[in-house]
Amino acid sequence: MTRRIWIAGIVALLLEAALSAMSGEAMRRPLFDWWQRAAPRDLSGTRVHVVLIDAESIAEVGPWPWPRYHMGRLTEQIAARRPSAIGFDMTFPEPDRVRPDLFARLYPELSPEAAAEVQALPPMDKLFGQVIGGAPVVLGRAGVADDGGDPAQLIVDPEIKGKLPPRLPDYPRAIANIPELEPWALGHGLLNGQPDGDGKVRRIPMLVKAGGRPMPSLSLELARVALGEEELRTDAGHVMVGRQHVPVDESGDMLLRFGHFPSTQISSAVDLLRQGFPADAFAGQIVLIGLSATGTPDIVATPLEAEAFGTLVQGQAVDAILRGGWLDRPRWAAPLEWALGALLSLLILLLAARRRWLLLPVGLAIALPIGCWLAFDLGSLLIDPLRPLLLAGATALGVAAATFVEARRERERLRGALVQEQIASAATGAELQAARSIQLGMLPPREDLAAFDPRLDIDALLEPAKSIGGDLYDVIRIDADRVAFLVGDVTGKGVPAALFMALSKALAKSVVLRGVPSLADAAFILNEELMRDNSESMNVTMLIGIIDLSSGETVLMSAGHEDPLHIGRDGAIAIHKLDGGPPFCIVDFPYPDEPMKLAPGETLVIISDGVSEAQNGAGALFGHERLLEALQGKASATAMVDAMRDAVRVFEEGTDPTDDLTVMAIRYLG
Repeated sequence: MTRRIWIAGIVALLLEAALSAMSGEAMRRPLFDWWQRAAPRDLSGTRVHVVLIDAESIAEVGPWPWPRYHMGRLTEQIAARRPSAIGFDMTFPEPDRVRPDLFARLYPELSPEAAAEVQALPPMDKLFGQVIGGAPVVLGRAGVADDGGDPAQLIVDPEIKGKLPPRLPDYPRAIANIPELEPWALGHGLLNGQPDGDGKVRRIPMLVKAGGRPMPSLSLELARVALGEEELRTDAGHVMVGRQHVPVDESGDMLLRFGHFPSTQISSAVDLLRQGFPADAFAGQIVLIGLSATGTPDIVATPLEAEAFGTLVQGQAVDAILRGGWLDRPRWAAPLEWALGALLSLLILLLAARRRWLLLPVGLAIALPIGCWLAFDLGSLLIDPLRPLLLAGATALGVAAATFVEARRERERLRGALVQEQIASAATGAELQAARSIQLGMLPPREDLAAFDPRLDIDALLEPAKSIGGDLYDVIRIDADRVAFLVGDVTGKGVPAALFMALSKALAKSVVLRGVPSLADAAFILNEELMRDNSESMNVTMLIGIIDLSSGETVLMSAGHEDPLHIGRDGAIAIHKLDGGPPFCIVDFPYPDEPMKLAPGETLVIISDGVSEAQNGAGALFGHERLLEALQGKASATAMVDAMRDAVRVFEEGTDPTDDLTVMAIRYLG
């Protein structure tokens, strides 16, 4: 059975492992996105400021693209506020549409002198280039498959040292800025970046190739310029700029931990072109210029927002490089996930048969997502708890399914065995019922005891705990005046106790009727006979008494039995203490004769421990106090016996009896 359960669990594990390997990153993305929404990165301390050419700016200045005059003025206003770097999240691949020569040709009505004066004006592209040259500006470029310039002619500002990521995107051509602008910039960065398969941006390129030449992205180049570094370094899985080691994947992308860009760090371009903008607004900050107006779409989806401005994403990327806001999925994450899944699955297989121990893999399964969440929240590490949980879950389902099938098969087997057992039990039950009838038939009937002798009111009752039991009692006439009585209790229950009970009763009656001079001698003989062939080492407690009905003189002998109760004529009840000895069949012992005298109207009550040690559902004992209460006010032997039996059964509250119950009441009438 265990082998089949193991096979089912391993098959389910392998199937889930195959599905997990095929689904790959797509399975993890929704969970990691939810984590980002639950704990976005704090951007309140960012040194990046975004200037947006928004709808208000378009309404004030005019439609995009703006003349280079306005772009130059905007750059001058930003540079005057002493930023550490200025980045353009756009390219300028075409000349200004408002050049002096074009303007002169548009107005042929101009006099030759006026036209010559206009044509003599410097072009705005040249003036814009001079503004760029006087500020820490980083211009954007775009790698393309065709219709671009020769990337071999492009300036690569920083030296890039080290081993490059193996799967860097390589664009054969590139769109650059016009020659009047390109050489004046302090740095150049590629704007390329592709969303994931579901359309969301989660990765920001750090390095990209154009024509086989590695170049930094706009965000990395802005960070380099702001830090004043001359070079970039790479190694296996990292790009280094200054002291920052940014983890990247094989494609050179940084996983960005997103946050909500603070509104205090966003300004409208038109506000800078107006008077009154604070003079030190950008001191020491990085300013990123981008588009957000209708008709100039740069909209992307992120884990936090369905629609976000691409420039704000670039701003978050720059801030992450400078302050450490990336996510890291280390190389050991995937092996760790597979190992955890295998460990949980193995624990489920090993402990499937021990259901209590299954709490161990359940506890680990609960702790796993908590630990992965803490690794994300505190260390920005991406460790997927779903993969090991799904592997373990598949194993658990396989084990559960196999266990169900095996349990059903086992139920069918047990049902057949139960039918056979019921047949055998019915036969055994009939035999036990016959044995019960025989055993109880060996005892004096209650109606015979009631008419035993007019000088004696005597009654006794035995109720076995099972079909047959080990208690016994007897009343034996020795001669015209003397009557022997006894109550015994064999250790154990069931068939062995019943057989030993029959032997004990027969031997006791035989010894008493032999005319032995004293009870002490009779006890010695009885103990010797019982021990003779007692291979099972059973023993029996017994209280034997002989009463002389002519005088009430009584002799008692106790072999480990409960002391009898003595009830006076006034109803007072007391325990009659006996010295006695150990139960029969334990050791040779000189059992003493212990005489007493019953006056007319006095009663002797003898019980087995099935009365005093009866238990209820809570495990409480019946005890002597309840026994005394049951006997109070009872005038006849039969009333006493029935009262004791009824009190015990009420106390047991319907639970199965723990021992045989035997009671005897002997009331001397005189």
